[in-house]
Amino acid sequence: MDPLFFTALQLSLKVAFWTSGLLLLLGVPLAWFLAFRSFPGKPLLEAVFLLPLVLPPTVLGFYLLLFLGPEGPWTRLTGLSWAFRLEGLVLASVLFSLPFALTAYREAFLALDRNLLEVARTLGVPRLKVWTQVVLPLAWPGLLSGTLLAFAHTLGEFGVVLMVGGSIPGKTQMVSIYLYDLVQALRFREAAEAALVLLLLSLLLLALARILEAKGRAWKSTTA
Repeated sequence: MDPLFFTALQLSLKVAFWTSGLLLLLGVPLAWFLAFRSFPGKPLLEAVFLLPLVLPPTVLGFYLLLFLGPEGPWTRLTGLSWAFRLEGLVLASVLFSLPFALTAYREAFLALDRNLLEVARTLGVPRLKVWTQVVLPLAWPGLLSGTLLAFAHTLGEFGVVLMVGGSIPGKTQMVSIYLYDLVQALRFREAAEAALVLLLLSLLLLALARILEAKGRAWKSTTA
């Protein structure tokens, strides 16, 4: 296969790894907050976080390009231009995959037995201990499943990363963009090989996510 394919695949895996890690770090506390806190404007805030589900990827990518570009607010504020760089690809991927991870994390928390949390609070158990000994042991299958879905979603991103990073071979050309470029060049044999690899990777990640979800449901049924 074309060496550029492996370079593009490596970049895609790197972006997906950083994206899913950041989503796990930032999305879990946010999902907990949205699951158990009520405040004025909460529906509007949730709509903002879920907006990428319905917003065309090119629209999100366009605004990010303006924000991260040489003349954008981010560059003027920090002196760093993240457009057409790995950092820009990761930021775009985090924003675009946030709804998928956030929804999965939130559902994992909502499925917890609230009585267990209330008993722990009544007994005066520290919050950190509640998290490590009650919340995480019960919610980890859902959290990991959401992270895997975000990872798989990042691998298949096209419009938003194309707008923010372009198609620079070896630098910003992710595997989905590489596949598009092959089709544009009428190199259908190489495109079929690249598409097959993406198909198998996506199928594997989805299967793992479903296994984790089933494990989580079985665990909750045995502890109920």
